[in-house]
Amino acid sequence: MAQVSKKTINVRGDLVDLTEPCIMGIVNFTPDSFFENSRVNSHQEVVDRVGLMQEQGARMIDVGGYSTRPGALEVSVENELDRVLAMVEPIKKNFSNLIISVDTFRSQVARAAVQAGADIINDVSGGILDPLMFDAVADLGVPYILMHMRGTPATMAQLTDYDNLVVDIIRELKGKVEELRSKGVTDIIIDPGFGFAKTISQNFELLRDMAEFKQLGYPILAGLSRKATIYKTLNITATEALNGTTVLNTLALERGASILRVHDVKEAVETVKLWQATQRIN
Repeated sequence: MAQVSKKTINVRGDLVDLTEPCIMGIVNFTPDSFFENSRVNSHQEVVDRVGLMQEQGARMIDVGGYSTRPGALEVSVENELDRVLAMVEPIKKNFSNLIISVDTFRSQVARAAVQAGADIINDVSGGILDPLMFDAVADLGVPYILMHMRGTPATMAQLTDYDNLVVDIIRELKGKVEELRSKGVTDIIIDPGFGFAKTISQNFELLRDMAEFKQLGYPILAGLSRKATIYKTLNITATEALNGTTVLNTLALERGASILRVHDVKEAVETVKLWQATQRIN
């Protein structure tokens, strides 16, 4: 495979250049997502939240209707779909220039969301939880965020044994990349899966060696925003974890992240601008 990450994705016929790192804002239509300020409960809240994120510099919005944090409530397909469409439809109507990513591991939800206007499928399970997902992505012809995870959100904390953390994760992802490519899927984004089937120590090791994922040949997404790795290490709460998020996002940019998935768009945009300023120095 290529040793330098691809820096473009095809979104509904438009070639999106990720040479300049992109900010993806998080919006959840859920009652139990781990960070309360990411939640919305009405169409108007969706419009208001996304409008602010766009003003602050987000190019992508990631919407979710099913929290995958440990201990999260089970959500039926029907409820997840209702929640997802309650976000996709008003975002598409009011912010047609934003790229909409749908955070789901269910192919049925993915198909309906893309039909409603979503542009990218973000699957935290990397195809594990729905064997029909890869076929759905191939049929839909949309970019796919392939995240590394083991087990389910309920069991992943017990599945953290690796012979060599980064080597094992890359090998597992490579197998899925090959499967996707065999089905005709070429617009893939790699997410190493911070916090999913990894201990806190492993998350830091993963971040330290994140540049190794460039060998897969695709853009890399870093999802570190306000996660337990930050707030448990600092003995604070998720609400207090913005500063730590900025530090780890900066390290992710240094190691090749093309997309930062964040709760706090303004601060992430500023992080990218300052990091880019250091890259322009001769």
